[in-house]
Amino acid sequence: MNEPSRLLPDEPLPQRISRILAWIAGAIVLFGCSLLITIDVVTRYLFKRGMVESFEISGYALAACIGLGLAFTVTSKAHIRVDVLLAALPDRLRVVCDLLASIALALIAVALAWFAFDTLAQSWRLNAKSVSQLQTPMVIPQGVWVAGIVWFACMAVLIPIQAVMRLFARDRAGFDALIGSMRVSEEIAQSGVERPAQERAP
Repeated sequence: MNEPSRLLPDEPLPQRISRILAWIAGAIVLFGCSLLITIDVVTRYLFKRGMVESFEISGYALAACIGLGLAFTVTSKAHIRVDVLLAALPDRLRVVCDLLASIALALIAVALAWFAFDTLAQSWRLNAKSVSQLQTPMVIPQGVWVAGIVWFACMAVLIPIQAVMRLFARDRAGFDALIGSMRVSEEIAQSGVERPAQERAP
């Protein structure tokens, strides 16, 4: 993990943007929410009341992080897939199944983005605000959430298109890298766990 290439690998721009958005989401959870909760706990201990609405803000941050991180789950193939029988299928049928799974995810992502944007538009029309003391305009947290969802939909549509283009170019390895089922060795490599030295030896 010390090498810059491991942190920001050489990949197409959309995939790189998805990775950066996932980092932003992680930073919001690890630093933003933890700082607010710490301030709230300390002020409740010292002054018997909280100075910030940490619970409300943390809820907004969590929703925003989910939206911002979804696209990276597409590019890193982190979505849960039940592929017990996939390895036993013929090669061409396995390709069809991978494409169908990717297209199904794209359809779900587009539908989710549509309804999420409709929710944001409704909050904008009604000038909706939270019922807490903060009176937060709902378009602010919902806007970040919707931006992540829309980017997730864009990536979910783009990935199968890229996969089909690689298939036409007879780049089967590239196709598998985009939407193919992950092998056990790939999952181990993605987790950052290194194999023992005796297994790496030729």
